[in-house]
Amino acid sequence: MQRSRTLLPRLRSVRSSAFSTSSLRLQDSSQGKNEPKTHFGFKSIPESLKESLVGGVFSSVAPSYDVMNDTMSLGIHRLWKDHFVRRLDPGRGKGGMSILDVGGGTGDIAFRLLDHATDVHNDTTTKVMCVDINPDMLREGEKRSLKTRYANTERIKFQVQNAEELTAIPDASVDLYTIAFCIRNCTHIDAVLREAYRVLKPGGVFSCLEFAPAASLPGPLPLLYRQHLFKVIPLMGELVAGDRASYQYLSESIERFPMPDDFSRMIEEAGFNLAGRGWEPQTFGISYIHTGVKV
Repeated sequence: MQRSRTLLPRLRSVRSSAFSTSSLRLQDSSQGKNEPKTHFGFKSIPESLKESLVGGVFSSVAPSYDVMNDTMSLGIHRLWKDHFVRRLDPGRGKGGMSILDVGGGTGDIAFRLLDHATDVHNDTTTKVMCVDINPDMLREGEKRSLKTRYANTERIKFQVQNAEELTAIPDASVDLYTIAFCIRNCTHIDAVLREAYRVLKPGGVFSCLEFAPAASLPGPLPLLYRQHLFKVIPLMGELVAGDRASYQYLSESIERFPMPDDFSRMIEEAGFNLAGRGWEPQTFGISYIHTGVKV
């Protein structure tokens, strides 16, 4: 596989100190006083700061991202992702599919999509473009790809792109758009959804796998889940990855994401048709699959 044709610049990673509380307070006090605010976890910040702060998080966690996913979820995230891909059934029909995996830096979803198309449908023509705003995450995906059967083929490519402005992706060019555990980190979720609608062909499918706030869980589970989010996960981040701050933010970002019905309304407002309620809960509602079809 060609090494992305210089699409992944060798940027120095921004470590967790870039988004520490003290740094955030300094940045917030010195700029953006009159611009719209957004959230970075539980903090309110000027919109112009969020992209760089989130970039710092993912540059910091990139080398340990997949290991930490296993640690945090006890491996359950693998079952969610496997179901997510089986439900989409890539590779069905004739002629192969054009798939765009957004925010998929390490390739975890992209490889699953290609494996399903190849192994289930004997389809060797479906291709995945894996895009992410963070070059460090994409480099992890590129390294992983070299150990797969897709190395040195055109079936998977990696490219730096912003989910809110997919400048390299033409209108109506994609059969399937996937985004997993990414959209909650975007500054303007509505812009991400509009771009998804733009790049999909008529009849194309948007599918999002994302965590839901603790309040979406039934009975006494929200209290237990919040304990896991705000005590266990940051501690694991410190012990396993040496980075408590990043995992504190990631836990907070889950709590700030819209409830499933609210997110479904946003998908509809972007122009998509929903099947039923548009979502399917996973493991008591810890995560959800959201699906829309471009009309």
